[in-house]
Amino acid sequence: MTDFAATKSKFHLPEGIIYLDGNSLGPLPKAASARVTEMVEDEWGEMLITGWNKAGWMALPLALGDRIGRLIGAEPGSVVVGDTLSIKVYQAVASALELVPQRRVILSDNGNFPSDLYMAEGLLCSLGPEHELRVVDPEDVAAQITEDVAVLMLTEVDYRTGRRHDMKALTELAHANGVITVWDLAHSAGAIEVDLAGCKADFAVGCTYKYLNGGPGAPAFIYVAPRLSDKVRPALSGWLGHASPFAFDLDYRPGAGIERMRVGTPPIIQMSALSVAMDIWDMADMAQVRAKSIELTELFITQVEATCPGLTLASPRDPALRGSQVSFRFDEGYAAMQALIARGVIGDFRAPDVMRFGFTPLYIDETDVGRAVDILADIIGNRLWDRPEYKIRQRVT
Repeated sequence: MTDFAATKSKFHLPEGIIYLDGNSLGPLPKAASARVTEMVEDEWGEMLITGWNKAGWMALPLALGDRIGRLIGAEPGSVVVGDTLSIKVYQAVASALELVPQRRVILSDNGNFPSDLYMAEGLLCSLGPEHELRVVDPEDVAAQITEDVAVLMLTEVDYRTGRRHDMKALTELAHANGVITVWDLAHSAGAIEVDLAGCKADFAVGCTYKYLNGGPGAPAFIYVAPRLSDKVRPALSGWLGHASPFAFDLDYRPGAGIERMRVGTPPIIQMSALSVAMDIWDMADMAQVRAKSIELTELFITQVEATCPGLTLASPRDPALRGSQVSFRFDEGYAAMQALIARGVIGDFRAPDVMRFGFTPLYIDETDVGRAVDILADIIGNRLWDRPEYKIRQRVT
């Protein structure tokens, strides 16, 4: 049984703050500062370059990959951590395309995170005009999975509304049509139960700074199904994906299995912080996290709709069809969110009018939900958002 009071005690949560933005950046695990200091002073400081061997730095990407793999239903040895999410998207899609060289279409939807679409566009520009990025409405994806499609590239949980794709059904449909799947789990890992192995997903990628609480700029991860991992050619053939990195061969030879999807030198300081965050996740059961998330989001929706009539639910009403966030539309959503933040309730805003709230049971409880709704109702009911300073757009929203 997951003890959510115990997990909450493991995070630094500033006094008076209700943090409903873990879907964008997770809070600081209390032990992270000490672990990073230990790594910097005792490992980097005292061991210098010998830390790659003595402190086990070189093994961290695979060790962390297996710990994340437990949360996303991945087989042991099928996930590796490193680089950024955009790089991992490019890497996965490029490798997937090569598995079906006779096809030229990447299928995605307009609810996908724009960076994923940008990476696909850039890749296809390099490959030539015969390739196509086909972007459709989310509800039209299934009908567009046809035998001319090479790769289905989707984010499982929509970053704006929390709408959730059916990974199992779409993957089965894709495979029936000879299509390779690439799933972005940025808003899934640590938020909902994921079963990559059970769904027979081909590739998956995700970040670790949102629900996994690895810190700003924490590295991404990539999954390759074991049935494919010794077949795929890593399009980004970095030196740490080489079969023998320290042989310094002039020709590239891919490493075994998921090792070949390593690219550059791993960010060890950031991985040290992530390892502490994963210690907290080791205290949690994903099925219980998901059940608690549904309780909290249902409570939030019920109370907001009862007290804030100016807000319109943008997320799916059925909790089975959404992730661990709730979004409401409001014409003055940006100003209202700034007013909320000024009152100690931190969510975020996505253009043009979406107020977005993330719910992480590891540190959010029913009391937090009630207090947040009371403050939101006061701001909306009394038009406290209608002040000039709340309408000045910051660079990060």
